[in-house]
Amino acid sequence: MYEKNYSSDGPAGAGKSTVSKIVAAKLGYTYIDTGAMYRAVALKSSRSCDDLIAIIDDINIELDDKARVFLDGEDVTTEIRTPEISKLASDVSKFGFVRKRLTELQRKMAERGSVIMDGRDIGTQVLPNADLKIFLTASLDERARRRFEELQAKGQAVNLDAIKKEIALRDKQDTEREIAPLKKAFDAILIDSTNLTIDEVAGKILTLCSTD
Repeated sequence: MYEKNYSSDGPAGAGKSTVSKIVAAKLGYTYIDTGAMYRAVALKSSRSCDDLIAIIDDINIELDDKARVFLDGEDVTTEIRTPEISKLASDVSKFGFVRKRLTELQRKMAERGSVIMDGRDIGTQVLPNADLKIFLTASLDERARRRFEELQAKGQAVNLDAIKKEIALRDKQDTEREIAPLKKAFDAILIDSTNLTIDEVAGKILTLCSTD
């Protein structure tokens, strides 16, 4: 069977992870959350006294079919989702040697079978020859609202305005960074999810997959 690679890029809070998981499950593909991999690097950095270059050289990150993240054999799925690790992940992702190492790992994952990989630079850098490229976005207000409700549901005390500012800052960092900035690949299909439900977005992508 011909193996296929699909990329899903877009800004924070656009729904990439949720939608990609649904589509991957429907198609029987492996879902790869590259953002989780940067979080794993950040976690290892926060635990270690070594510099980042030494850490990244021999790091081992694996994702299983249940979207669990393993750092050097340890399940860190929950631990990488703290606000502190999120901020640190944004910082470590700016380094070229980090992106180079993780890109190598991500491409190896894609070689093992059909995948749906989401992130910021998948269609432009990691899988430039992906069979289908999606660029998923939504308005800043909508992305902030979604993140607010997600964190509230987890019992966290959050402020909508603060979340909106945080996402706007992340957008600026992602689009203006020197190495592999967030941008739509020229051959990616743009989907604005502002006024769409998760199921509607997943349906659109599944339709595109069926015509690929």
